[in-house]
Amino acid sequence: MRSVGGSHRGAVGYLQQLSGRLHLCLEESEWSQWLYEVLSPHVAELVVYRGEWKPGQKSDAIDAHGLGEKLRTGRIDRPVYKDARLFTALRDRARTYTMVTRDVARVKSRLKSFFRSRGLPCTGEAVFRAEERAKRARALPPATREVVELLGRELAQLEALKAEAEKGMLRESHRHRIARLLETAPGLGPIRVAQMLPIVVTPHRFRTKRQFWAYCGFAVVMRSSSDWVRDQDRWVRARVMQTRGLNFNHNHLLKAIFKGAATTVIAHSGANPLREGYDRQLEKRCATSTTSSGKSNCRCSNGTKPNLAKLTVARHPPGVVLAMWKKETPYDPRRVHEPARD
Repeated sequence: MRSVGGSHRGAVGYLQQLSGRLHLCLEESEWSQWLYEVLSPHVAELVVYRGEWKPGQKSDAIDAHGLGEKLRTGRIDRPVYKDARLFTALRDRARTYTMVTRDVARVKSRLKSFFRSRGLPCTGEAVFRAEERAKRARALPPATREVVELLGRELAQLEALKAEAEKGMLRESHRHRIARLLETAPGLGPIRVAQMLPIVVTPHRFRTKRQFWAYCGFAVVMRSSSDWVRDQDRWVRARVMQTRGLNFNHNHLLKAIFKGAATTVIAHSGANPLREGYDRQLEKRCATSTTSSGKSNCRCSNGTKPNLAKLTVARHPPGVVLAMWKKETPYDPRRVHEPARD
């Protein structure tokens, strides 16, 4: 959609000239949230569609007619959820915090690169402190030393901005009662909850935790290739082992939030049911069977691999959060069961 003078008045005026019940479809883009807010009051239905690459001829007219036909026949298979009423201010503050955090990480990587380029060790966080950085920078050439000092000042400014962005995000998050309740979930603190709220918006989008798992990137799927092979003069289906993996189409920030929650539960929390379940998965299992001669056959095998055990723990907080959000109740560790599996 073309912007008219940097304003939405042209689009609204065009819609007001049309008669009948209007249905509008937009492609997901930088403008989609803004257009959804200003255009949804003027149409009966507004759908945001996440497009995909397709070969062949492309033009605005072809894309518009294709989206219109999909909307008319109900074939919108990649919709993007939008809500113009809930968490609008928190969405902008959480987005700003995420961008500033990435800028801080980027500057830290650049700062360390100058030390590594001269063969100087720079592991850990000590190089990010001004006194320690100045001491280590004496071994650098004068020009490189000036650049390191400049990046150090940039890092200090960005860290101050990050603290300010975090404070504003948390202040806006705590205006919503549900934020205080969700912060009691295992591994979820104020920052993760503030980032999660504008992404999920409402728990009623998901009927069960399995739909929420797919949105978070924790749904187990099967993938295979070379299912058909040539046998003499005909094609036959090959006996191939299908690869188990996680779904690709998910919200990456939401997956990072719950993986971080699992790391907190495993490494930084005290005794809790989830940590106990994680430890049980890592223990050795012993399967005993009896042979036809009556002898006992003991087959001992190692427990679950740490990465798979961590995945099992990471799939538990989404289900807990979904139930807490729907019922609007705080976390109760007495109701925790064994981490869910497929």
